[in-house]
Amino acid sequence: MPTRLSATRRLKLLLEYNGTRYHGWQSQPRLLTLQGTLEACLGRLTNAPIRVHASGRTDAGVHALGQVVHFDTASTIALPALVRGANSLLPDDFVVREAIEVPADFHARFSACRKTYVYRLHNDSIPSALWAPYVWHVPQGLDVPAMRLAANVLLGHHDFSAFRAASCTAKNPWREVFALRLSRHAERLLIMITANAFLQYMVRNIVGTLVAIGRTKIPAAAMATILQSGQRHYAGPTAPAQGLCLLRVQYAPHATALEMSSVPDRRTPQAFDV
Repeated sequence: MPTRLSATRRLKLLLEYNGTRYHGWQSQPRLLTLQGTLEACLGRLTNAPIRVHASGRTDAGVHALGQVVHFDTASTIALPALVRGANSLLPDDFVVREAIEVPADFHARFSACRKTYVYRLHNDSIPSALWAPYVWHVPQGLDVPAMRLAANVLLGHHDFSAFRAASCTAKNPWREVFALRLSRHAERLLIMITANAFLQYMVRNIVGTLVAIGRTKIPAAAMATILQSGQRHYAGPTAPAQGLCLLRVQYAPHATALEMSSVPDRRTPQAFDV
């Protein structure tokens, strides 16, 4: 039964997905994408075409625990019914965790003030069959203290051109990194980075460089030179997509009357690290 239409309202969704089989977030003709899948689902629920706007476009194979999107709709469908309906239509690897109404000037991308990604490495001589879709298997030993030393160089406001993709179209390469932490849990090494925004492949290129430093292919002291050079070829290789996960998106308090931190406290990073 079609939902009754009324004045337009703006809704914000919190999404979780396994990006393994998708060709990234952005809709592409004849390809399976996260945006296309979600818009088709919401169109069925609201009985109208829907265009969603995401906090960022994750690449093919990248996962999310806390992706945020918004869309406008004239549908009066109740928010709990929207969540239930979406999850009944979406595939098992794509979940809507919550839906809330937000002010008309809220924007999932432009209202964001911080984003946090976590990158997972399986640092053991034996690969993990269970974790293979979610980690980069690095069998060689890693000098984690050297990696931490190099990571500290990236804190603050810098031109991150050395870590952007050749195809990156961002006009301004300056970003501010608020936190960059490495933590080891047995054979699992987590690299968590929070910044005001990210360039295309920025996290994966930073991780690839840190791993090269951990394997002593690049000296830790070279990180400052790499950053200042602005040249991609001085940095390490791009880390594989499957180890990367968008953990949370944060918004300034005035962005909405409701709490806009994208991952509820119950979903701490450790919940996905065991």
